[in-house]
Amino acid sequence: MIGIVKKNILFFTIRSFFRKFAPYFLTMAEHNILGKIGEDEAVRFLMAKGYVIRHRDWRCGKKDLDIVAEKDHELIIVEVKTRTDERFGSPEDAVTPVKIRRIIASTEAYLQTFELDMPVRFDIVSVTGKTSPFHIEHIMNAFYPPIW
Repeated sequence: MIGIVKKNILFFTIRSFFRKFAPYFLTMAEHNILGKIGEDEAVRFLMAKGYVIRHRDWRCGKKDLDIVAEKDHELIIVEVKTRTDERFGSPEDAVTPVKIRRIIASTEAYLQTFELDMPVRFDIVSVTGKTSPFHIEHIMNAFYPPIW
């Protein structure tokens, strides 16, 4: 009986904590949904600017690219970062040097897979907000391939 009481107390303590602080956290499912919505918004934004979308969520093994677009005979690799707000920094701050190396490796795989020989540009589209209308910032030439 005491074990049941302790479990109930723990359950109600945890439940009250989450009721109080839940608005500040997104569940993993909500996080994934927000990311998908942000990517959809980024695609609409880019298409409105005249970009042709070649691929979304392109994957090759563990390599992946959010958006592969083309404009003016240039291949544009777009990393999309979505956040509900900027409390923990702007979305583009999440594109770290490690992430940049992964994007470069994925781009090399993409170019080889489709046997492309064209200039490549790396952009970031930052999407901020919880619902539409989102704040969208397009950072062209956000980074260059590092020299190793």
